[in-house]
Amino acid sequence: MQKRPVPGFERERIELETCSICKGKAVVNGVFFELVCIYCNGSGWVVGGSKLVLSSDELVTQLSFKLQEAQREIAALKGPAKVSGIQRQHNQSNRLGAGGTNYTGD
Repeated sequence: MQKRPVPGFERERIELETCSICKGKAVVNGVFFELVCIYCNGSGWVVGGSKLVLSSDELVTQLSFKLQEAQREIAALKGPAKVSGIQRQHNQSNRLGAGGTNYTGD
C-alpha cells in the first residue's frame, strides 16, 4: 500500500508570474532614481492569472518551492555523465597495470 499525502497537510503551490509593471525587477524607474514597485510590493512576483500580490511570508514559501523545483531540474539535467569507449578506459580502474593500477594501453 502506497503512502499518500493527507489533504490539508501540504502547502498549496501557487503559480507565480513576473510582475507586468516592473518586469520582475522589483523596481521601476523614477525621475531621478529607482522606486520600489508598488504593484508587487517590491518582489517582482504576482499570482498567475489574477495578478494579486502575496503577503511576504507566503511569498517566501512559494519562492522556496520554485527554487527547489529549479534545483531538481538542474540536477536532472546535469545527471551522471555516461562515459563509454576510450574515455571509460581512462576513467575507470581496470587494475591491469603495475601494482593493480589502471592500464590504458598508452
